[in-house]
Amino acid sequence: MPPSLILFDIDGTLLLSGRAGLRAMTRAFTATFGAGDVFGTMSFAGRTDSYLVSQALKAAGLPDTAQNHARFRDTYLPLLAEEIQQPGTGHKGLLPGARELVAALLEHDHIHTALLTGNYRQAAEIKLTHFELWDFFEWGAFSDDAADRNALVPIARQRAEIYDVPAEALERVIVIGDTPHDIECARAGGARSIAVATGGYSVEQLRAAGADVVLADLSDTAEVVTLLI
Repeated sequence: MPPSLILFDIDGTLLLSGRAGLRAMTRAFTATFGAGDVFGTMSFAGRTDSYLVSQALKAAGLPDTAQNHARFRDTYLPLLAEEIQQPGTGHKGLLPGARELVAALLEHDHIHTALLTGNYRQAAEIKLTHFELWDFFEWGAFSDDAADRNALVPIARQRAEIYDVPAEALERVIVIGDTPHDIECARAGGARSIAVATGGYSVEQLRAAGADVVLADLSDTAEVVTLLI
């Protein structure tokens, strides 16, 4: 079987946080810059944290600088660690089949798994640690690496060499996500896409966005593993 690199999105694909990220971002922006709710009208799905902060800074009439991004991130991460402990609103929890799938892939030596997410790396760790999934992932590509999600597959390919992922696996990269931005990201990086309708988009919308495969969710572990191997 050919080796593969499987890149997992987090929010809407592996878990839903009960909007902990939105609450923490809103609190952090207000605490850091004294601005009101600049995130309320934004669509978070498939966007990177860095992109969202840039949009918030522009909406508030503030300079979109590396210093302001760093100030926000330093305030946001401790607040996210607080908010992830709350019951939240909407659905909060692992999505169907998420844990079973990542555990099953560990049994296949030719399958290499990593994260490809719009979260900051530390934000990804906070969320996945809370749901006891962090230990399944050694590395990934994150919002810290690029605000443009379309840059993350090439970054993951470059980083994979550090983690002894064979070159053959880098020729068969698959992105698993839940939004058209994940699909576009895969296409831009020369990867295949498997889209799951567990976030804010339907099966029909994900098919229309051009995903290679669309699933209602990840609950059929055997089926998904078959697609990946």
